[in-house]
Amino acid sequence: MTAVKAGRLIDPRTGTVSSGVVLLIENGKVKSVGPALSVPTGARAIDLSGFTVLPGLIDCHTHLIDISGDEDPLRELKNTAAQRAFESIPNARATIRAGFTTVRDVGTYRAFVDVALRDAIAKGWVEGPRMYVAGAYVTITGGGGALTGFAPDITLPWDLRFGIADGADQVRQKVRDIAQHGVDLIKVIATGAFLTHGSNPLSAEYTYEELRAAVEEATKKGLKVAAHAHSAEGIKLAARAGVASIEHGTYLDDEGIRLMKEHGTYLVADIYDAEWIRQGGKAGYPQDLAEKQPEADEIQRQNFRKAVQAGVKIAFGTDASNFPHGLNARQFAWQVKYGQTPIEAIRSATISAAELIGRGDEIGALEPGKWADLIAVKGDPLSDVRVLENVSFVMKEGKIFKDAR
Repeated sequence: MTAVKAGRLIDPRTGTVSSGVVLLIENGKVKSVGPALSVPTGARAIDLSGFTVLPGLIDCHTHLIDISGDEDPLRELKNTAAQRAFESIPNARATIRAGFTTVRDVGTYRAFVDVALRDAIAKGWVEGPRMYVAGAYVTITGGGGALTGFAPDITLPWDLRFGIADGADQVRQKVRDIAQHGVDLIKVIATGAFLTHGSNPLSAEYTYEELRAAVEEATKKGLKVAAHAHSAEGIKLAARAGVASIEHGTYLDDEGIRLMKEHGTYLVADIYDAEWIRQGGKAGYPQDLAEKQPEADEIQRQNFRKAVQAGVKIAFGTDASNFPHGLNARQFAWQVKYGQTPIEAIRSATISAAELIGRGDEIGALEPGKWADLIAVKGDPLSDVRVLENVSFVMKEGKIFKDAR
């Protein structure tokens, strides 16, 4: 058994802060939590009395099978699947050491490399966060999730075109094909994309019927659907179709907000990564991608603010890979800048994120019976949320992954 002594403990569910709390951990799970609990004889004691403790953070929009620096999607033609897998190992390590003990990894061009990384982490072969993965993008031919920009006489290998599906019947079949490989969610590309050659983020790519087919088929498999959606029309089609989350939500309008509230759809908006790109990251992007709708950054952020004010459910997601993995927590300050309180931002990366993933009974809070995922920081993130950018201690399932006390 392990006993963790917390100086201050933040409960994201209630927004309360308790002092002098002890957490007893057994078999990787929280056994009990309370002030001045007695520490059993022989238990390992971890003294975090000088720190603020909170649940391990959750990022609902990552791409661990991707690296920041070479931002041309055609880089996928330069590497094998094995290279992509090995390159992802430092990404996983940086992510968990930044305090993110769980991620929802929402797509990779090379199908199922994310499944392999998830399983390697679960088996203890690789250091990283608990992963819930999509396996491959479900996208139209030439769509926002397709690898495009190469000569027409080139035929891509199977794993770089696995998720292409046109028409409701093909979408159903593709969801079945992806689901049988043990994925945790389905990712559909409902609109064009900023970072795909020849793709227009203002366009809706899948119809309602196609999106509904994806949701119906995923539901049969016990899976939720995350929808990449920038355009207002694409967002509304996806919300009506019953997707669990809108990823990005750049051009979200008032009707889209109403539909998302009506259907209980989460917004997962990556409102920090454009700042990284603006400060020098654009150097890695091909010109056609770097020049797409530069005004969209602020539009997305203002629409995030409107969604927060309207009461749309928010889950934390950064699109990590557009910036270096491990900097995920920088987004907290942007969510606060654009409308959330610090506890709301923290809740989006704990309780709310766990609910979106469908694991609210296992993660997202330090409560009896849940996994012992916790982090510790110096200072008070409820006063300055940037404190979360410097995590001193990380535990996942009762195992220490970082201790910089």
